[in-house]
Amino acid sequence: MDKYSFLNAAHTSFFAELYDKYLTNPDSVEPSWRAFFQGFDFGLEGSLEDLGIESGQTGMAVLSNGKKVEMPETLQKEFQVIRLIDGYRSRGHLFTKTNPVRDRRKYEPTLDIANFGLSQEDLDTVFDAGKILGIGSTSLKEIIAHLERIYCDSIGVEYMYIRTPERIQWIQDWLNVNDNHPNYTPEEKKNILRKLNEAVSFEGFLHTKYVGQKRFSLEGGESLIPALDVIIEKAADKGVKQFVVGMAHRGRLNVLTNIFGKSPKDIFSEFDGKDYEETIFDGDVKYHLGWTSKRETDSGKMVNMNIAPNPSHLETVNAIVEGISRAKQDRDHSEEISEVLPILIHGDAAFAAQGVVYETIQMARLDGYTTGGTIHIVVNNQIGFTTNYLDARSSTYCTDVGKVTLSPVLHVNADDAEAVVHATTFALEYRMRYKRDIFLDLLGYRKYGHNEGDEPKFTQPLLYKSISKHKNPRDIYAEKLIAEGVIDENYVKELEEKYKNDLEENLLDSRKIEKTRITPFMQDEWEGFEQVTEEAMLKPMDTTYELKKLDEVAKSITKLPEDKKFLRKLVRLVEARNEMYFKDNKLDWAMGELLAYGSLIEEGYDVRMTGQDVERGTFSHRHAVIKTEMHEEEVVLLNEMGDNQNGKFHIYNSLLSEYAVMGFDYGYAMASPNTLTIWEAQFGDFSNGAQIIIDQYLSAAEDKWKLQNGLVLLLPHGYEGQGAEHSSARMERYLQLCAKDNMYVADVTTPANLFHLFRRQMKAKFRKPLVVFTPKSLLRHPKVVSTKEEMANGSFQMLIDDEAAKADKVKTLVFCTGKFYYDLLDKREELNRDDVALVRLEQLFPLPAKEMRSIIKKYKNADDVVWAQEEPRNMGAWAHMLMHFDEAKQFRVASRRFYGAPAAGSAVRSKRRHAQVLEYVFDKSKDNMKIR
Repeated sequence: MDKYSFLNAAHTSFFAELYDKYLTNPDSVEPSWRAFFQGFDFGLEGSLEDLGIESGQTGMAVLSNGKKVEMPETLQKEFQVIRLIDGYRSRGHLFTKTNPVRDRRKYEPTLDIANFGLSQEDLDTVFDAGKILGIGSTSLKEIIAHLERIYCDSIGVEYMYIRTPERIQWIQDWLNVNDNHPNYTPEEKKNILRKLNEAVSFEGFLHTKYVGQKRFSLEGGESLIPALDVIIEKAADKGVKQFVVGMAHRGRLNVLTNIFGKSPKDIFSEFDGKDYEETIFDGDVKYHLGWTSKRETDSGKMVNMNIAPNPSHLETVNAIVEGISRAKQDRDHSEEISEVLPILIHGDAAFAAQGVVYETIQMARLDGYTTGGTIHIVVNNQIGFTTNYLDARSSTYCTDVGKVTLSPVLHVNADDAEAVVHATTFALEYRMRYKRDIFLDLLGYRKYGHNEGDEPKFTQPLLYKSISKHKNPRDIYAEKLIAEGVIDENYVKELEEKYKNDLEENLLDSRKIEKTRITPFMQDEWEGFEQVTEEAMLKPMDTTYELKKLDEVAKSITKLPEDKKFLRKLVRLVEARNEMYFKDNKLDWAMGELLAYGSLIEEGYDVRMTGQDVERGTFSHRHAVIKTEMHEEEVVLLNEMGDNQNGKFHIYNSLLSEYAVMGFDYGYAMASPNTLTIWEAQFGDFSNGAQIIIDQYLSAAEDKWKLQNGLVLLLPHGYEGQGAEHSSARMERYLQLCAKDNMYVADVTTPANLFHLFRRQMKAKFRKPLVVFTPKSLLRHPKVVSTKEEMANGSFQMLIDDEAAKADKVKTLVFCTGKFYYDLLDKREELNRDDVALVRLEQLFPLPAKEMRSIIKKYKNADDVVWAQEEPRNMGAWAHMLMHFDEAKQFRVASRRFYGAPAAGSAVRSKRRHAQVLEYVFDKSKDNMKIR
């Protein structure tokens, strides 16, 4: 044993620091020491009794090789103190004073010193382990007091699961300063009080002036206002130039007024329920609206601030905000993305329960979606609508999802305003330093029911009995400052009186306004764009592109770098594209798509495309990203256009999400109207997973919030016998949402028409969402080709007439759309029928009714007009035709029968049904509706 006697002489603080390093990151410790600590660990899990060591004995440690090491008692105690410190760091958050209106749940084991092999006799012993905390060698009593102040007061910190030692050390150093308690100047304290007063007084004013009206008050969580204020003030000093905020309705009006500077008179006008100035605008409830403003900070910095509009689907806005932030970073802050700061404000019940939260958090470190770190703030009411938190989640905390990305989480007593501001400052510094997410959990309460008309005592009588007696955070903080001598008794009264007088003046002004005016969101980004009606959407648009320039684009995207080695299949693919353009002049779907992107990039537009597997394409047609054979180095030919590279092509395979990813790209398009922003579904009906984005944003945002958006959805659609989930993009759902002028819906059948459709999307002086039902089997169909002249000199065709048909011979006129046209064409050739005309409806909304009537008039000898679709009768476009085209009521309908599922799982059955529809198109005696 003598060979280990050096342990007696060595300075114990050295072992303490080394062991602390081992606990944080075992691999960072020299192997022999790591083996020693691994052996010693057995003795640090419990009390002395568990160790089998009596007081005064020498401890024994067993190395990984089985050898025993004799441990001096003083060194053993040092390690036990280090484990105590580690216990506070890992579990101190469970024993905090963070809940203002409830007792904390009890957790075992506690941080009692007996659980770490220490006793009352050790309290006055001086331990070198105190140096780890930055307080030097000191008594165990002082070490515990220091740890209690850092980890068990108004702020609980979770961070020990982080796997980066440097980040853990930075957090510990930050917490050790001032015992994790702030030391604010009298002026800083008065500023916190001022913002608290604004928050409290605003809610009180609304409560008296608009009795019983829903406002989803912030009462119980008013410390959010000084928290946001300090983020903006300090972030601006650190170089942040733009803030993008997302939050649901609770506290939103307060934030709009006291952080974003929205005039109270505008809010009062909204409370009064006045009509809107614009006749084509439906508007939304006041606590859903967005806002954009410029704010000058106390230090004279001018910052741009945006709070995104949000529907009642509470956490939906998370992905939208991240997309807006990324667009701003890509466009104006690519050199320093931290200059744009996303802030997401959550509710505790929604944050724990809604899947889009997890999806958005998983984006945080992904190339296509990272925004350089988001500050998440949970306004924790400890209750849902009426649901107790114990019924709202299985996890300990509502914020536990934040640990997925190994992000720090701070739980703060929302009644302790200084602790809230202190924790918020920490969050900002962490985000700016590491460009990572961080989470603040502000534990407060909800003073009233879910809205101000609810009676919360029906479901939580005990909690609301406690809340009814509880002082608001402003009054609690004012009492503290009076006790400290920072303010006198009249200070708060004067603050409140002045603020409420301002509100009274605004209320009087608002009563003079006859109609409500909604300020557009992000006006600067949308300068030069105009809102238009359906009439403008139907007008022809110049989408031509000079043939010489198209040749140059084609050269760029059909030639691989010669200094890199690629798979032979990829080389042949690119060579085939070169031949189809420069030799055969028969361009397929992928070529039409890539040429559209290239032409727009040459003109200075950016293109962003995301979705599951979009880089190659689900059906292996796109190959926009080509990888070298040996090193998987990525080559994006659309970013290798030389002198023609005036825009950028961004394409990213997404995480396996639809909801958050579509939301992100909707937000991106919202902030970047000069980027062609595309989301592609792996299969069309996978977009079902993003239905909330489609319903609440895509189809309705312009009506609700005056928001234009040019997001393009590519939804593969077509019946090829692949079963219920791989056939239909559920076009009926999109068409049902179409109204007036809210979006474009297209089902194009040629590469040239796709080319012009994409170009129209960007050349217009307005933006509308575009839903495109894209093909699968047509991607390589020999008949689905276009010439380069059709692309260069053509335009988008809403309707494609049958060039082969002779009008005077036609007895049956068939309107159809999409891939089904080619099935009908093959059947017509098989039957050799020259009395049938096949007309393709390429744009389903707005419906080109005028052109359709002209076609019907042209084929005047046709006594049989058919609507043909491959979808079941209750799906597809048939119901849409009935609603938007009166003449459709006289059409004969050829379709599958009414079904619950979009398609049969059996390929044989699917093929039979498909054949029946085709037969009925050409022979009306074979009505498939009578056949199963």
